[in-house]
Amino acid sequence: MRGSIFLSLAFCIALARPLPAATDTEARHDTHIQRAQLTVLFDAFGRNPALRKDWGYAALLEAGGRRILFDTGNNPDVFEHNVKALGIDLKTIDFAVISHRHGDHIAGLSYLLSVNPSVRIFAPKESFGVFGGSQSASFYRSSATLPRDRRYFDGEPPDTLMFGRSWPAANIELIDQTTEIVPGVHIIALVSDRPGTLEMKELSLAIETPEGIVLAVGCSHPGIARIVEAARRIDPRIHLIAGGFHLVTASDEEITRELDRLKDVYKVAWVAAGHCTGEPTFAALARIFGERDLYAGAGTTIALGPNPRAEPPRTIKRARSADDMESYRTTLRNTLIRFGRPAGER
Repeated sequence: MRGSIFLSLAFCIALARPLPAATDTEARHDTHIQRAQLTVLFDAFGRNPALRKDWGYAALLEAGGRRILFDTGNNPDVFEHNVKALGIDLKTIDFAVISHRHGDHIAGLSYLLSVNPSVRIFAPKESFGVFGGSQSASFYRSSATLPRDRRYFDGEPPDTLMFGRSWPAANIELIDQTTEIVPGVHIIALVSDRPGTLEMKELSLAIETPEGIVLAVGCSHPGIARIVEAARRIDPRIHLIAGGFHLVTASDEEITRELDRLKDVYKVAWVAAGHCTGEPTFAALARIFGERDLYAGAGTTIALGPNPRAEPPRTIKRARSADDMESYRTTLRNTLIRFGRPAGER
């Protein structure tokens, strides 16, 4: 009897030991093949007490055999905290997409680059800006009457001027038109025509799925309807929209008009709105979309598929700490003593 007890204890201790870390290939296979999901990493609302809230947006999309980071939030420390609390390994993402140049979407880039300095990053192409750019030297007026030392480039400028960026060593690729970057994954590029963000370029992410397009939007400065129209050129079935709809200051009439258009004209099946969508819009989404309005606060994971669902927030602890292991050893010692075996024997 006592031998059986000791064998059982030994088996329990073996189970308590940290398992060998999965290889990148194994982890990617598990994530890519078995599950398609979207996890919100950064927002100003959420139910997970282990996460920090801040204004901004970031999400991880795992679908079509790829892991894609979409935006990086407003604060690198908050972004780092949330990523670690959720057990996200940014070294294994395939690439990142930055929707636009506003700080509440790009600040976490410094943390991303600290752990994955060579990661491929797609950003909007603008003539000037934090992501760099280029422009023909003909954009400025010249004057041949000036002496040579008063002229740009001594009067002999290069054909194209290259402009610096805030992350000179980063692997940033600039996008200026809608592009299929890998099979089934599209970046939609539009320009805002709204006051306050006039001429600002913004990227959205459209992923083809068997049910239609899963669309991630950052702030929808060009207008959520325009973004959806562009996505419908890829596939008229818009299965799910996640991210900021930029209706945070809109009137009730404008909110109702936009959401009715999404539901009745564009036949959007599911919504998982966050960030700059706005509190009155959250209320209107619940009314107009009903059960197809998914909660998407920070820490929420939305399982994709025919019937997307928001899962309860959770944190992930990948390995047991030294304190955990000491607790197991103490329990073992006390149990051995209780059953009459000297604690020093193993």
